[in-house]
Amino acid sequence: MKMLVTGATGKLGSKVVETLLKTVPANQLAVSVRNPEKAEGLRARGVEVRQGDFDRTETLDTAFAGIDRLLIISADGDNETRIRQHTNAVAAAERAGVKFIAYTSIANAKESKNFLAPTHQATEEAILKTGIPYSFLRNNWYLDNEISSIQGVLAGAPWVTSAGNGKVGWALQQDYAEAAAAVLSGRGHENTIYELSGKLLTQEELASALGTVLGKEVPVQQIDDATYADIMKGAGVPDFLIPMLVDIQKGIREGTLEIESNDFEKLLGRPGTPITEALTQIVNGISTK
Repeated sequence: MKMLVTGATGKLGSKVVETLLKTVPANQLAVSVRNPEKAEGLRARGVEVRQGDFDRTETLDTAFAGIDRLLIISADGDNETRIRQHTNAVAAAERAGVKFIAYTSIANAKESKNFLAPTHQATEEAILKTGIPYSFLRNNWYLDNEISSIQGVLAGAPWVTSAGNGKVGWALQQDYAEAAAAVLSGRGHENTIYELSGKLLTQEELASALGTVLGKEVPVQQIDDATYADIMKGAGVPDFLIPMLVDIQKGIREGTLEIESNDFEKLLGRPGTPITEALTQIVNGISTK
């Protein structure tokens, strides 16, 4: 049985591959990457490295040839770009005769009003239309996405947010990676949807947990979206990223990530890493860089 992970040199993809290599022989694993030279380390360990560019369908036909189980990790970019790229990948998987597709989606994808949801709705729909057995890994939110805010707190800044009392199911990227690896390499996951989420917390509760880890109080500055955008600009965030960051805050405020679930336990045999332990890992990672 041959498995393939797309985007395997990215942050999530690389963690998925490392997790798989603990239980799966390297010769059963292939990766599809835009720049194969970035995956030379994997090739040296016996993983088959294939060139696959979601914008060049001919490369995907070659990349997915002979693959039984495929993990499509959602690409970066605006919704229009991602929908096009993901649709290309799903069509190539169908042409290649792939027997199972796992896909990293977003919380409550089908009904979500989150600004990122259209990509995932379209991709899930494309996968369903193929009739290929699937698993949708509806990832809530990566705690790792908050590293810049945590760095700000370490430098003495407050926790700045316009997300109000919206709750998020933060979990470590490593937890999401282990769940994806379990689905790709395991059995009995055909035609499943997993809502993967840590314990739901508000921004205040997250800041309080961070304060516990740091041994100091972390003040929370609740502001409106316009002020949030100004502060991000003042912090040196590139202009093109600011609307996305504001939309993330807005989506949280409107409850789009408030999806409670214990599906991590189904896949990992344990809940997601507890928030203080997860924050400790991130803080330690920052301080060792």
